[in-house]
This record gives sequence, structure tokens and C-alpha cells, in this order.
Amino acid sequence: MARIVFCTLGSLGDLHPYMAVARELAARGHAPVIATHPYYRARVEGVGVGFAPVRPDMSEYGDPAEVMRKAMDLRHGSRWILEHVVLAKLTESRDDLMAACAGADLVVSHVLTLTAPLVAEKLGVPRVHSVLQPMTMYSCTDPPLMPGMPLHDQALRWGPGVWRALYAVLRAAGTPWFAPFERMRREMGLPRAAAHPMLGLSHGVPTLAMFSRVLAAPQPDWPARTTLTGFCVHDRDGAGGGMSGELRAFLDAGEPPVVFTLGSAGVFDAREFWDVAARVSRTLGVRAVLLTGTDGPAERPDLNDGARVLAVPYAPHSELFPRAAVTVHCGGVGTTGQALASGRPMLIMPYSHDQPDNARRCARLGVARVVRRDLWRDAIVTRELGALLADREAAARAGAVAAEVRAERGAAAAADALEDALRG
Repeated sequence: MARIVFCTLGSLGDLHPYMAVARELAARGHAPVIATHPYYRARVEGVGVGFAPVRPDMSEYGDPAEVMRKAMDLRHGSRWILEHVVLAKLTESRDDLMAACAGADLVVSHVLTLTAPLVAEKLGVPRVHSVLQPMTMYSCTDPPLMPGMPLHDQALRWGPGVWRALYAVLRAAGTPWFAPFERMRREMGLPRAAAHPMLGLSHGVPTLAMFSRVLAAPQPDWPARTTLTGFCVHDRDGAGGGMSGELRAFLDAGEPPVVFTLGSAGVFDAREFWDVAARVSRTLGVRAVLLTGTDGPAERPDLNDGARVLAVPYAPHSELFPRAAVTVHCGGVGTTGQALASGRPMLIMPYSHDQPDNARRCARLGVARVVRRDLWRDAIVTRELGALLADREAAARAGAVAAEVRAERGAAAAADALEDALRG
């Protein structure tokens, strides 16, 4: 039996894949531990997985809605998280991870857990790096759409050589940000980092790419020891429940609805999303389910409209999405994976981070249309959603893609790779 510590920070989209793999490892007799924000303790321990708290505790940042507005900003959200959540809390995160990883047989790092490689190196524990979305593979042959990047449409057509130069510029420009990281290495008695603290997290270690090959196929410039696992899915709320009786009755009473959701982060900054969704559904004469969130500012029962529109806080995507006509979401990789597996076309309104890139990849597959967040207005959404509902080719393509996604065994494949890493 091995003690395997998963280090992750972020939203539920950054937690649930590790819960899926941890549960698989526990079933094989291992002792997985998830080291993350303190407020996830009950959710993790509720499925029988070990937990270790790692700062920052997001409650110290104040109003969650204001925090999410900053974190999900298209142009500046990623920088805000890096500066205020990751780099500003390096010492606290390092100290907590040192305690969490003591006695570990293997450490699994995440793109935001910059101190995990230092901790693993200091303790002499093997490490595996993990990525949840194609964007953070930082490929030059399959480059990402980076939010807020000037000329991003043209950049996607640039060749690998231009992208290598661009990444070199990004490394150089970001060097001052990571000065505290290098100081920490020296204080810990560790040599200078052999690779960039963020862009080189997979340097010299195996990498788990925890997404489907339909979203991004292996590339020649991926790290040499990369295992592409498929999506690793855990989609229960904190109480572990399934769909409510009210929702089941609604689904059984009529044609498949359009399902609207903003995931666990977007609900804090929904703005006009739900009101537009309800109005557009009535205009198109379709039924709709609005997943307004259990953690957002407020539920929206005022949007319920008899047999046509139902607003509920939560439902497992794996149960609800296959019963939809179309899914509408913001492009977080966890929701995107569930939407791809459902076999239903999707309309995506991305916020920031990896979401625009995930949306672009789904559109490239022929299973999605994309509406920019600043264009989320009745007329545009009515046009795009109406076209998608009438697009038989998109529906057929979504079904074919879903068959590929469902054939992947994400959590089991990830567990296999981690057991291989344990064997050396």
C-alpha cells in the first residue's frame, strides 16, 4: 500500500479529477491524500479519501463574488491568481505541503502547486506532474488560445518556431515574478531550478495529461514520459447526491431541454447569464434546465416557468447532460469533458484561463458553437442556439465523439500510470 499525495489548488474543476483518481487508488488498496484548500475537507473526506489542508484559505480574500470577478477576468484573471493566490502564499503553501507529504511514497503536482516540486525534492520523494487541460501542455505544434493575448487568432496560425520564441519571451518576462521562488529554493538548500518554475513543471518527471485525446492528441513536443489518460470524472456535490425528484419529473414530462450551467466558479459572476438563458429558451420554444449553483450568490427560483423552465442548484452532469438537447456552459475542462461524453452539441460562453482554448477545440471538433461573454445578449444567443438545435451534422458528430470519450478509462489509466511510477 502506497501513500500518494495529490497537490492541487483552485476550483472544483481542479479538485474533482483528483478525487476520481484517488477513489480508484483507494479501491486498489492504496492510501491517497488530497492536499488542497481547507474548505474542501468535508467534500474529500466524505468519499473516504484522506485530506491535508494547504493554504491559502480562500475565505481570507473576502467576498467570494468579488474574488471570482477578479479571478475570472478574461485579460487579467490568470495573472491575478498567480500573483495573489500562488506567489503571495508560497511560504504558507510550502510549509503545509511539507507536513502533508511527510511519509509519502509519491507526490502528484498540479500547475498551480509551484512548491510541490520543491517539497518532493527536499523530502526525496518521487513526483509525477499532472495537467487537466491541453493549454497547460504549452505545445508549439498544437498551440493554445491564450486569453487576452493580442493577435490570438493570427497566433494560432503561426508555426512552431514562432511559438518557441514566444514561450522564450514569456519565460524571460516572467522571471522577476518568480524571484521569491528561487529564494525559497536557496533557503531550502536546493540547487537552482533546471527549468522554469511554471512552464517547466514537468521537467524530468512523468506527466499525466488528464484529458481526452479528442480534445488534444499527443504532440511531438510534449514531455517524453506523458500518459494521456482521458477525463477523470467525479461529479457529485458535497452531499454525494444524484438528481432530485423534481428534476427527474421535469425531464420525464417533455422533450429534452437545453441545459445551462456555469460550473462552480462562473456562478459567482453570472451577471445576465440566467436571465438571457430563460428569455432565449422561451423565444425558441424549448424547455430549459438552469443549474444555478450551490455555492453562488443566490439561487434563482424566480426563473422557474411551469413545465418550460426549471432552475435548480445542482445535478450531476453525468446524469443530466445525456438527457439534454444541447448543453450551454463556460468551457471549464471538467464540464467540457462531461459535455463531450454526453453526446450532445454544446454552446460555450468562455470566461478566462483555459476556457477559450477548450471552447475553440470543441468548435474545431464540429460539436460546439462559441459566444463571447461580452456578446451574451438575447439576439446573439437566440441565433446561435437556434442554429445549433437545428444542426443535425453537429448532433451526429457529437454522438461519434462521445463514443471515443466514453471508451477512455481516465481514472483507471491515471492510477495505472501512478502505480508504474511507484515501481520506478
